[in-house]
Amino acid sequence: MTVTVENTPAIICPKCGSESSKCFGRHRNGLQRYRCLACRATFTEDHAPSFRTEDYLKEKRGLAALRMLLEGCSVRSVERMTGIRRDTIIDLLLIAGERCEKLMDRLVRDVPATEVQTDEIWGYCRKKEGHKRPDEYQDDTIGDVWTWVALERNTKLILAFAVGRRTLEKAFELTFKLRRATNPNVRFQLTSDGLRAYRTAVDEMLADRCDFAQLIKFYSMPQMNEIRYSPARMIEAMPVPMSGDPDPARICTSHVERQNLTMRMQIRRLTRLTNGFSKKLESHKAAIALHVAYYNFCRLHGSIRVTPAMEAGIADHMWNLRELLDAA
Repeated sequence: MTVTVENTPAIICPKCGSESSKCFGRHRNGLQRYRCLACRATFTEDHAPSFRTEDYLKEKRGLAALRMLLEGCSVRSVERMTGIRRDTIIDLLLIAGERCEKLMDRLVRDVPATEVQTDEIWGYCRKKEGHKRPDEYQDDTIGDVWTWVALERNTKLILAFAVGRRTLEKAFELTFKLRRATNPNVRFQLTSDGLRAYRTAVDEMLADRCDFAQLIKFYSMPQMNEIRYSPARMIEAMPVPMSGDPDPARICTSHVERQNLTMRMQIRRLTRLTNGFSKKLESHKAAIALHVAYYNFCRLHGSIRVTPAMEAGIADHMWNLRELLDAA
């Protein structure tokens, strides 16, 4: 028996085009099945249109998932709280990270920086460096991953970042981005740690616009049978001018090291002694890009009472996450 409901669109048989059909159970995916009364063929109701990952960015639930990631939640905890599948959350992160990286490249340009500090923060993808198999030694997507950061001391703005190995190639990438981000007419002082790769990269990329110095730190040797999860105790920090005429009183990396702590607290995959590490390098890069853009444009900094982008003159108000993603 066929029941006709008013204002309900007719069910058309895809085989013969007849509008005469009746319900015939349900498909295993839950969709209604029908049997045509004319040709006796069976068919399923139309599937709902596919929901693209980008559509989640238009919903409060998708933005909430990104905010949770920005506040240090793991992917699986976000999955439990929002109901969004973890694979979709990773896809959201990749899309947001790509947009944020493009936004940084476009807006953080010609900043009149005066004091810049650089440092690297350690992390790893998939497994730690000491756990790699012999056939994985040459695979740079597995093992130790360092996040290189260049911070403007006065505005707290992250001028540039790079993600990868602790090599000369990445030092060149960071200094190239730093050269593009800073104003060529304003000379600044640059301070880094004692990594040798900076000396070559700065000499090639920034020698004409910065006074460069390194703060070389010396640490005590570990005691016998001592097991540590953090660096050894620092016993001395020696400021060493490298090029130009750096001011000895301003040779410091304390501000960028404090930014490293912020990253460890706000990015779950960088938190020590947890199982929230990165499984893929592209996800790691996306998480860093999202954090950096959010930190620059959306997060109120406690010491300057505005966002770093406002202090640097790049933005005129504190952005929200929706503005950040739409601006890209």
